[in-house]
Amino acid sequence: MNYDHIFDQAIHRLHAEGRYRVFIDILRNKGAYPNARCFAGHNGPKPITVWCSNDYLAMGQHPKVIGAMEDALHDVGAGSGGTRNIGGNTHYHVELEHELADLHGKESALLFTSGYVSNDATLSTLSKLLPGCVIFSDELNHASMIAGIRNSGCPKRVFRHNDLEHLEELLAAEDIDAPKVIAFESVYSMDGDVAPIHAICDLAEKYNALTYIDEVHAVGMYGARGGGISERDEAADRIDIIEGTLGKAFGVMGGYIAADAKIVDCIRSYAPGFIFTTSLSPALVAGVLASVKHLKSSSEERDAQQANSGMLKQMMRDAGLPVMDSTTHIVPLMVGDPVRAKKISDILLAEYGCYVQPINYPTVPRGTERLRFTPGPAHTEAMMRELTDALVEIWDRMDMELAEAA
Repeated sequence: MNYDHIFDQAIHRLHAEGRYRVFIDILRNKGAYPNARCFAGHNGPKPITVWCSNDYLAMGQHPKVIGAMEDALHDVGAGSGGTRNIGGNTHYHVELEHELADLHGKESALLFTSGYVSNDATLSTLSKLLPGCVIFSDELNHASMIAGIRNSGCPKRVFRHNDLEHLEELLAAEDIDAPKVIAFESVYSMDGDVAPIHAICDLAEKYNALTYIDEVHAVGMYGARGGGISERDEAADRIDIIEGTLGKAFGVMGGYIAADAKIVDCIRSYAPGFIFTTSLSPALVAGVLASVKHLKSSSEERDAQQANSGMLKQMMRDAGLPVMDSTTHIVPLMVGDPVRAKKISDILLAEYGCYVQPINYPTVPRGTERLRFTPGPAHTEAMMRELTDALVEIWDRMDMELAEAA
């Protein structure tokens, strides 16, 4: 067996398809986001502007968050000391879970080391606790949700994206008394569209199903207190399990679920992905705690971010660039080819100091490769104009068509 050959061929396939991923080598400038320094291919660091961070509100740079992390570090040290059951349960963890439960109007919450782990661990465990469970999954659900459903070993039914008729057709085909879970996202991060939460909950009630919503791209971003689309649409009380992340709008790291106390206790007690892993560092948890508390009372960051994403979308439309329809803060620009998407990204970084990663298969379907921009509250109108002008020049250079100016 020639193992080296197998591995070589696996990497070669990615290169041949134009979707080999290259990780950029940068450092963000504290307190000056979206400014950063790029170390790749340069003789020393080169100033760049970051356009694709999921730190949507720049809370990872906020003085309250950094101060809380520094205080915790000097108070209790670096690591947590182990799993939550053995040494790794601190008062910071307990307090943050109370804050997250309150954020979503739920009885309880449970922290995980990432949003991926919270989806995988919860979905795989939930279905194992429900004998004969069938999971209904939106076709555009995140890879972590797909992994959790697969790891559960239970039957799954994939419904067309946001297609209520198809979902009802699938639900109606199952035994009304069989346990069911409808798993979906609130904001789909690659297209920037939103799920019809109330309509899905109506179907869940009609067909006796639990609801599981992934709010990772919405928590902190929507709702009067940052509770996500389910808060904005006054639907949180209709959702059985709300899952979120602490590494995007909240700016630090981690994942969580919020739900009825019995559900949370079952996941806490049965999920291997929670039980057998070292808990988040107290310093990280302290930073998230400060971020959640701040965004519960401040809409300044949300309002500025929404204004800037709207401005960038309009600039791109006016320039004839193929910006995709998006009702959220995501600004996706369609390219439709992995090689071209990578080349545009490389030119933007090398010649214009604008950093945005190409989004290729399997994150999006083949033929829908794109650039995904996430302007934050600190991106200026001048930055957006420079970016748009650069894209127009590159589009022309590569003989790509522009639409009539909107």
